[in-house]
Amino acid sequence: MIPTMVSKIVSRNFSVSDGELVVSGIPISTLTNKYGTPAFVYSKHCIDAKLDGLRGALPSRFNIYYSVKANPNLAILRHFLHRGCGLEIASEGEFHRALQAGCPAEKILFAGPGKTEHELATVLSRGVGEIHMESLTEAGRIATISRRLGVRAKVALRVNPAGEAEGGAMRMGGRAAPFGIDEESLGEVLDVVLADAALDFRGLHIFAGTQNLDAVSLASQYRHGLKIARRVVRRVGHPLHTLDFGGGLGIPYFTQEAELDLARLRTELEALFSPLDNDPDFEGTQFLVEPGRFLVGESGIYVTKINDIKVSRGKKFLILDGGMNHHLSASGNLGQTIKRNFPVALLNKLDAAGEEPVDVVGPLCTPLDTLARGVSLPHAEIGDLFGIFQSGAYARSASPLEFLSHRAPPEIWVDEGQDLLIAARGGLSEEECDLSSATRAK
Repeated sequence: MIPTMVSKIVSRNFSVSDGELVVSGIPISTLTNKYGTPAFVYSKHCIDAKLDGLRGALPSRFNIYYSVKANPNLAILRHFLHRGCGLEIASEGEFHRALQAGCPAEKILFAGPGKTEHELATVLSRGVGEIHMESLTEAGRIATISRRLGVRAKVALRVNPAGEAEGGAMRMGGRAAPFGIDEESLGEVLDVVLADAALDFRGLHIFAGTQNLDAVSLASQYRHGLKIARRVVRRVGHPLHTLDFGGGLGIPYFTQEAELDLARLRTELEALFSPLDNDPDFEGTQFLVEPGRFLVGESGIYVTKINDIKVSRGKKFLILDGGMNHHLSASGNLGQTIKRNFPVALLNKLDAAGEEPVDVVGPLCTPLDTLARGVSLPHAEIGDLFGIFQSGAYARSASPLEFLSHRAPPEIWVDEGQDLLIAARGGLSEEECDLSSATRAK
C-alpha cells in the first residue's frame, strides 16, 4: 500500500483511481502520454490551499510576498500576484522575471548578500519597493547609486539575530553568516544609514532560519524580531514602515518530520500580535512574510518513467529517464549530510504493496545520480511511472539542467481538470539543429 507519508500528501492534495495518481481530476498517465517524461506537474489546488491556510494563520496586518527563488516559473508568479501577493527576489534576473509576470516594481523586495552595482542600479532606476541591505559596504553602494540617479532608495536592514532566535533545519541566525547584519552591530550600521539623505530607512528584515516545522519556534523568532524592532523604533523616534519576518516555514520531506501545525501557529501569533493593535511603537507598521517552499513545495511532483531494471550483485536498480540533473535535492546533493529519501512512489501502482527494497537511479554516468536508496516499492516493470513528491520548490530550478546535455523537463500546471504547459521541454533535438550551418561556421 501507499507509504504513510505519501498517503498523507496524496490525501491532502491529490486522489487515487484504480491505483493511479490523479491530479485535479486528471490521471497522471494522461499527462505523461500528452507531455512525456520526465516532467514536473504542479497542482493549483494545492498552492491555493497552502496560501489560504497561511493567511488564516497570520494576523490580519500581515502581507505575504512569495519568494521567487523557490520556483520562478512565470505562471506561478502570475498566480501569486493574482492572489494579492507581492514578490521577494534575490537577483536582477528574478527582478526581470517579476516584472515580466506583471508585478509592479513597488511590490518587489530585493534581498541577498552579494548584490552588484549593476543590479542595484537596475532596480533603483525602476522604483523597486525595498532593498534589504546586508552590510555597510552595500549601504554606501546604494547611496552612491541613488545620488547618481537622483532617487532616494527605500531600504531596510536585514538582521542576523542572536542565538535565542534560532530555529529550523537550516539556521541562519545566532552564528557567523554572510547574510544580514549581526544584531550586535545593528546600532552602528543604523547610525550610518540614518545620516545619509540618499537612504530612506523603512524597516527591518529578520530571518533566523528556514525549513522550520515547529510553530512555537517560529513564534519565538517573531517575538525576538519584535524586540529588535522596538529597540530600533525607540532609536529612530517613529514606527517602522515595514517589519519583515522572512520565510522559514517548512514542509515535511522525510519520515520523521511532521507538517507545520498552522492552527498552533495561529494561536501563538494571535497571542503575540493582538497586544500590538494599540501599541504606538507599531502604529501603521506593515508586517511581512516571504515564504516560498511552504507555498509551492507540496504542489509539485517530479514524474519519470522506468527505462530499465537490472540486478547487480544481489541489488536491484530501477533506472529512470530522469535524474539528479532535474532534481538535485532529491539525490541528497543539495545540503543533505546523510542521504535520506524524499517521499516517492510508483504512481500507477499506489494500491499495491511494497515488496522489495530497490535503489532508484537516473540515466547519468555518475554514482551521484541516485534518487532513492533502499526504498521499498511494489514489483516494478519497465514503463511504470515513478514520482517524487514535495517537488514544487528548489527542484527543477536548483538543479544542473545542462549536465550531460539531457533535455530540461517541461512543467505542467493542472487546475480542476485542465492542464497547461507552462515550460516546454528544453534542448534541441538532432532534427532541430542546422548541422550544415555548423559545418560552414568552421
